[in-house]
Amino acid sequence: MNIKIRREEPKDYRIVEEVAREAFWNLYFPGCAEHLAIHNLRKSKDFIPELTFVIELDDKIVGSIFYSHSKVVSKDGVEHDTISFGPVCILPNLHRMGLGRQLITHSIEEAKKLGHRAILTLGYPYHYEPYGFGGGKKYNISMPDGSFLKGLLVLPLYEGALDNISGYATFSDALEISEEEIEAFDKNFTYKEKKVQESQKEFEIACSMLD
Repeated sequence: MNIKIRREEPKDYRIVEEVAREAFWNLYFPGCAEHLAIHNLRKSKDFIPELTFVIELDDKIVGSIFYSHSKVVSKDGVEHDTISFGPVCILPNLHRMGLGRQLITHSIEEAKKLGHRAILTLGYPYHYEPYGFGGGKKYNISMPDGSFLKGLLVLPLYEGALDNISGYATFSDALEISEEEIEAFDKNFTYKEKKVQESQKEFEIACSMLD
């Protein structure tokens, strides 16, 4: 089994979108938006190509991770630059093989080398706590409405990176997508049936849990 992590290249774009669509389909809601989020993010000023990686298994792309610029905005309006990852995915039939862990760990180490302050992400705490992420409340970083969601996770990339910094997190506008945009974009792909499933209920509950 030959595993390789490398930077995404333009020739990879379509297959990466197809892999993301397969990975997220019906996971959080019927259908998915992540393949369009990736497509839009590449064209955004917030996109960080040097931290966007694919993982190959025997020379076939089976997952990817995308990074974009984000910020912590303090009460007095001062903006502190951070970065965020997502979407991140591995094909469903290859879960529990450590591929996602390798991809995330690699990207975090690269982010440290580039001197970034901290990573913010939204997700299930149990997914990201093993990498050192803590809840936003621990760092006094909230959502824009002031709430401390359990799913807002923060990883300082060097000692003291977030000292004397507090405020609310803002993420790239490129990740905000309408249902109409998703419907139109998805017509470029092979038909897949939209279904309601248990993971969607779990996600809905998780999205509202406060720390």
